[in-house]
Amino acid sequence: MAVITPRAVFVVRETDYEALLARHATRGQARFFLESRGQSLAEVEDRHARFHAVLGQARAAVPGDWRQALARRVDLDRFLFAPEDVVVTVGPDGLVANVAKYLRAQPVIGVNPAPDLYDGALARVAVAGLRALLPASAAGAAPVERRTMVQAALDGGQRLVALNEIFVGHRSHQSARYRIAVDGTAEDQSSSGLIVASGTGLTGWARSIGEATHLAVGIGAEEAAVGYWVREPFPSVATGTTLRAGRLAGAALAVTSRMNEGGVVFADGIEQDFIAFDWGRRVDLGPADRTLTLVIG
Repeated sequence: MAVITPRAVFVVRETDYEALLARHATRGQARFFLESRGQSLAEVEDRHARFHAVLGQARAAVPGDWRQALARRVDLDRFLFAPEDVVVTVGPDGLVANVAKYLRAQPVIGVNPAPDLYDGALARVAVAGLRALLPASAAGAAPVERRTMVQAALDGGQRLVALNEIFVGHRSHQSARYRIAVDGTAEDQSSSGLIVASGTGLTGWARSIGEATHLAVGIGAEEAAVGYWVREPFPSVATGTTLRAGRLAGAALAVTSRMNEGGVVFADGIEQDFIAFDWGRRVDLGPADRTLTLVIG
């Protein structure tokens, strides 16, 4: 039986410089656009050069007998990951979340190309440590965290998985109307929508909502539990505010749409990758049946 050689899959997103070129067609036009607004292209070009220098070092760290591939964030929904892959994100923490939902236990190494710009909560690895971590990850010998993910299961069979959070609400600034139920308690609500977040997500959107509302839900990143938070629930003769936040470990949170149009469910802030959530549709939210294997170095 032939032994399958591991493959290092590098996941990247476009740099600010590349985005400017795509928008303005040429470097000269991009420079004019920025300089006419009192800004400089030099800093953007410097960050672009630093990123590609780190990416080059990362790719040079791959063992010589391995295969390599490069996947851009915009193409992830079309990229075919294989069981023997070791995934290396080169970019901010959000890139780890972007790729997580497309994986099935493949190890992910987050390389932080700019520690002065990115916190590194998930992208913790310096490029210098990659040469040792790649073979260790392929052999299952690298230290890892198995990060709990969030799942949304809709009544039509669609399913969304997220590393940080799933949003349920209206696609615009209109109020979202729905019926929410958990642990035998239910009520109709009108709000700015709700999120269900993992322990990993507690460092992001859920943290902002929790601090604003003083509704803290403590969850470990590897704990098989998630939390929910309702954004700005509005009390009226027809809607309540009792179910504002809570922990979900066993029973799922059930949400039934009362929106004639504009209802959406999306994951990890990717609004364009939504599932329509119109009147009468139901979604059950809770911990996913899979985890992210994050190599911690």
